[in-house]
Amino acid sequence: MSSPELVLRVLRTQLRAAGITYKMLAERIGMSESSVKRMFGQHDMSLSRLALICKASGIAMEDVLRGAADITPHADTLTLIQEKSLIAHPRLLLVAICCLGHWSLEQVVETYALTQAECIGYLAELDRLGLIELKPLNRYSLRVSNAFHWLADGPVQQYFREYVVADYFSGHFDGAGETLMCIPARLSLSSAQELVQKIRQLAEELARLHQSDRRLAPQERDGFTLLLGFRSWEFAAFTALRRSPAAALHAAPAASYQTGPRNR
Repeated sequence: MSSPELVLRVLRTQLRAAGITYKMLAERIGMSESSVKRMFGQHDMSLSRLALICKASGIAMEDVLRGAADITPHADTLTLIQEKSLIAHPRLLLVAICCLGHWSLEQVVETYALTQAECIGYLAELDRLGLIELKPLNRYSLRVSNAFHWLADGPVQQYFREYVVADYFSGHFDGAGETLMCIPARLSLSSAQELVQKIRQLAEELARLHQSDRRLAPQERDGFTLLLGFRSWEFAAFTALRRSPAAALHAAPAASYQTGPRNR
């Protein structure tokens, strides 16, 4: 589906939400109802016409364009080559992560020791790599979906394991909106797969909240990171305390007698 179709789909949805019919819209912009219907049906609308309709309807044109961008199909991951290019230059990776968080050029330069020229250069490189589409006035839009994730065991995840995980878990996790849980369980494979699906749903919910809170002022938001992992695992120090197979076999009858049901 092309961009004009997406824009008109979002506009139609917002008009419906505002209770504005084609007839009402036609009266407000000085067109016939049939012409308005044809314009939407043929997906034929100039930018100036879109601006006129938004103004007449009390709908923010920026919200329409952003809504269309949000539903445009994009890739969920980068390629192996793209990820390798990012980790080859840690500052480029930093700017990439900022872009995934929808930071503006001004916010990046104010926060980190990068000049504006350097940051623009990194944005241009990210455009070349296909992570963003660089636009006039150094604005950009993402070329990846809201469900974006790094390649499993790819270069970026390997980089995070080596340099980021220890730093992340060195915190106390006791601030407002923070938590840390380590919950062991014995599950069947089907139950484990069900939980993985719920974890994916949680990631989708985080993406939805992230998208929704973009409307707030920068000072009303803070940077949060959700680090999820779920695997069949036992702490090595605990594994070292496991009985040998022979010892476990010898201890089995006693364990069964102590924990099993009593004979009646």
